[in-house]
Amino acid sequence: MKIFNHSKILENLPQQFFARLVKDVSRVTSEGHDVINLAQGNPDKPTPEHIVLSAQEAVSNPLFHKYPPFRGYSFLKEAAAEFYKREYNVDIDPETEVAVLFGGKAGLIEVSQCLLDEGDTALVPDPGYPDYWSGIALANARMEPMPLLAKNRYLPDYNNIDKGTLDQAKLMFLNYPNNPTGAIATTDFFSETVELAEAHGFCVVHDLAYGAIGFDGEKPVSYLQTPRAKDVGIEIYTLSKTYNMAGWRVGFAVGNPSVIEALNLLQDHLHVSLFGGVQEAAATALASSQECVDELVSLYESRRNFLIERLKEIGWDVEPPKGSFFAWLPVPDGYTSESLFKKLLEEAHVAVAPGIGFGDYGEGYVRVGLLQEEEVLAEAVRRIGKLGLFK
Repeated sequence: MKIFNHSKILENLPQQFFARLVKDVSRVTSEGHDVINLAQGNPDKPTPEHIVLSAQEAVSNPLFHKYPPFRGYSFLKEAAAEFYKREYNVDIDPETEVAVLFGGKAGLIEVSQCLLDEGDTALVPDPGYPDYWSGIALANARMEPMPLLAKNRYLPDYNNIDKGTLDQAKLMFLNYPNNPTGAIATTDFFSETVELAEAHGFCVVHDLAYGAIGFDGEKPVSYLQTPRAKDVGIEIYTLSKTYNMAGWRVGFAVGNPSVIEALNLLQDHLHVSLFGGVQEAAATALASSQECVDELVSLYESRRNFLIERLKEIGWDVEPPKGSFFAWLPVPDGYTSESLFKKLLEEAHVAVAPGIGFGDYGEGYVRVGLLQEEEVLAEAVRRIGKLGLFK
């Protein structure tokens, strides 16, 4: 059988670090071990019932059995605009400032295809979500990392980026609440970001995947709440985390009309939008009572408090995350993030995500998810504690 060579674009894609880790976890599981997986970012609770019922009713609507409008149904874009007005007091034009996405990941990859040419520069957080890298690689562009350090509360220090790099940059990716660190951004930080983008002419892409999940009574801010933010950027919102709709693959981008038009134009050539029943369910999620969201955030905060307290009991000196459903934990002396991953997996049968998979500045940490019941989190900590790593 003939083997066809892959295109240079595919060959230049970054290595899927976590695909290999999934294989390692599967191997240990196949050997008969009960692995507690804290490495994943997959919500463990079902989609709220009223959203599911909306989709079930929509499936029988003959309108949705036909091709949807290329750029999505107006009712979903209107619901997104109403959501932003209600939650953030941001005015959005549903027809020119909203792009319907096949999940937030699609938009985060597509925006690089829309705005970057070969050799262009994109600023990316390090550590950060690896799919930013994928989109940049597909555009044959280059990345410039922005270190996220604990001493800066995991916000990039713009003073440490040289002017030449800023002048060359076409895109900047940000993500708060942050994956993997759990940090949140401030209004002052976003104001500084807008001023920087205006001065150097690049587009800000803020990934608000965990926008609903803030702790200690603090609601995460939207980038678009910043004056003039829409002039120089967009925000990408997914329903995956806020409404436990990860498998539904629905999200949207909002903001600068020229960027929204670029996303829509690219998607005109890739898709014929989402199944109408999914769009109906998404509109229901955005427009109806947000009590289910409040309950979910409360659940994650309870799990966070429980996990951090148990980790401290075994001597692991950790800081509680301020948002997202992840905790960012420093590795003990004598270990790298990957060697700790291997030890915990092989000897404690607990899977964590090594920080190096999120970038060079992720080394020295592992990420764990708050996506298990408290009794499972307690068992994971008990197993780790038996290894005596923190004596």
